[in-house]
Amino acid sequence: MRRISFIIIIASLYSLLGMAQSVYNVKDFGAKGDGVTDDAIAIQNTINKCSREGGGRVLFPRNSVFMAGPIELKSNVELHLEATSTLLANPDENIYHMSAFGKNEGEGMLWIYANHAENISITGRGAIDGNGIAFMGAELEDSYELKPVTTFDPRPHPLTLIDVKHLLIRDVTIRNGAYWTVHLVGCDDALIDGISLLNNLKIRNGDGIDLDHSRNIRIANCHITSGDDCICLKNRREFEEYGPCKDITVTNCVMASRSCAIKIGSENMDSIANVVFDNCIIKASNRGLGIQNRDEGTVTDVTFSNIQLDCRLWSDVWWGKAEPIYVTSYPRANGNHKDANWRFPKGEIEGRCGEVSRIFFNNITAIAENGCFIGGDTDDKVNNIYLNNVNLRLVDRGVYAGGVYDKRPCKGEGFVSGKVYGVYTEKASDIYVDGLKVINERKDFGGDRN
Repeated sequence: MRRISFIIIIASLYSLLGMAQSVYNVKDFGAKGDGVTDDAIAIQNTINKCSREGGGRVLFPRNSVFMAGPIELKSNVELHLEATSTLLANPDENIYHMSAFGKNEGEGMLWIYANHAENISITGRGAIDGNGIAFMGAELEDSYELKPVTTFDPRPHPLTLIDVKHLLIRDVTIRNGAYWTVHLVGCDDALIDGISLLNNLKIRNGDGIDLDHSRNIRIANCHITSGDDCICLKNRREFEEYGPCKDITVTNCVMASRSCAIKIGSENMDSIANVVFDNCIIKASNRGLGIQNRDEGTVTDVTFSNIQLDCRLWSDVWWGKAEPIYVTSYPRANGNHKDANWRFPKGEIEGRCGEVSRIFFNNITAIAENGCFIGGDTDDKVNNIYLNNVNLRLVDRGVYAGGVYDKRPCKGEGFVSGKVYGVYTEKASDIYVDGLKVINERKDFGGDRN
């Protein structure tokens, strides 16, 4: 018995020693952490050594600001930010040269990224700060101006993870993104848990979490504020080799957006399927729950349940007209000089849209300036939509005239005009309603149209 206990103690000591040896403090590799020096080289050297030696924890110690340019994460590395430590994007636009979308350089550059890796973790109570305002133009009442670009946009994406297997992002604060903030491309088996993702509500294109051609993803217990979509599922054409986006769960999150808080689309050249959003709160958003299919891909078997919504119109800068529920499939507008290269199949400038089917809304409670909109370009493109126990309170906040539904980006007229209805449909079929309740406090209410 004593011999067994002795062996256990020795094994535990070796385990503790191994854990101590696996911590790589970036300051030991020359990082200053003074908020002025660019620490990218020192941080990259730390990550490289950690991965090369079999993996471990790359530590950003407390009470430090590590300003840095682009950083590549590697397999078997945990990036750990202690409380009061910050990893800050260098505000110099000239140092960002690697496109976040491969050959498409028109939509931002990489800052912190990984490519073809596994077993990556980002943890701790510290912050990753994208320094977003440094890359913006003048501040307007409802947004920041975007600096003029042609085919090259230098704005850095804070975190882009491409073809990463077994990913964990937990507890950290990620804030002030200048473009898409957390972008998972072709990832498999990821958990994003307990993070605070706090973007400036005036920064356009400042998405929170984008799941792109990814699968087996869980997002839970997060607080997200974002000028653009808080959580968005899509299949971008630049990454078509990674296949469909599927098997996604989002639970116990609180969100606020100037665009659509939870969105599927608009870019979708493959299929999005087997998705659950449950037990969430959405505050002060331009649109609540949105399926915005604008390409040939399909959206099927999606469930939204137990969600509290507050939708209000902020500005026409943002897509949406305060629709709490939005289910659509329309072909996008013909391509311009930028879109023709990336929004449509190669060599084409005119698109088509795929089916949206088997979409379930269960136990949804909403306060909104507008009703739900369900529509497609043909009578059967959007079908089998279920509204079960949906409670709408339609209010007049004195800003929005009402009765306009936003179809953008689409071919032809981008808006449907009329009165405010609880549910407005356009060329959709097999819509099942059980327990819809509409409390009207608007003068321009037109009644339910199903």
